[in-house]
Amino acid sequence: MAFTLEVIAFNIESCAVIEASGAHRIELCDNPGEGGTTPSAGYIRQARKKCSIELYPIIRPRGGDFLYSAEEFDCMKTDIIQCKKAGCDGVVIGMLKADGSVDKDRCSELVSLAYPMGVTFHRAFDRVADPLKALEDVIQTGCERILTSGLQPQAQDGALLIKQLIESADGRISIMPGSGIRANNIVSIAHLTGAVEFHSSARLSIPSPMEYKSPFMNEQLSSISADETEIVAMINALKNFA
Repeated sequence: MAFTLEVIAFNIESCAVIEASGAHRIELCDNPGEGGTTPSAGYIRQARKKCSIELYPIIRPRGGDFLYSAEEFDCMKTDIIQCKKAGCDGVVIGMLKADGSVDKDRCSELVSLAYPMGVTFHRAFDRVADPLKALEDVIQTGCERILTSGLQPQAQDGALLIKQLIESADGRISIMPGSGIRANNIVSIAHLTGAVEFHSSARLSIPSPMEYKSPFMNEQLSSISADETEIVAMINALKNFA
């Protein structure tokens, strides 16, 4: 059985780490504190130059909810065009309506605009009112996979729903567990759900190398990087499980 591991890159240095560690796909994001927003055009292009594995930038114009204005929707369309021009393999989207249903019409428009790139529907899915109805809606948009924690904060807690989604999808779309996935639980989640694709941030906090630190400012200047050791451990765990 072939497994796929996708890892988030929150900066350009992480891209090389993720590829060298043996992961199969990068979700490219900015702003980890907001849960990931659209990376800049320069960041996307540099990541494409640096990496040969699949590259999927997130198309999310801001943090917060997934109910977007017309102006924000226009930004998303422009960003998708830029990703296509940069040679990305796909994009990551997610739009909901106020009642907690999938915004099928506008998501379908983004999928069509992205073609021939692939499209993942992100964890906006974990905010839907009816997950089985939402599954059918996302399938109808043409997305190739859904990233979900099973409507729980952590994928391990939502494993039973993830398993149900995989069974209901019946091969029509890939269901990719994500949130809290690490080397110490990835095999357990694979066993419980039957999933073959997995998503991890594999985060590592890096202290700032600045020698001078202003005594008047109290912000933490550490940054987020991908943890090579953790990624390799997850890859090895999946290989052994397979």
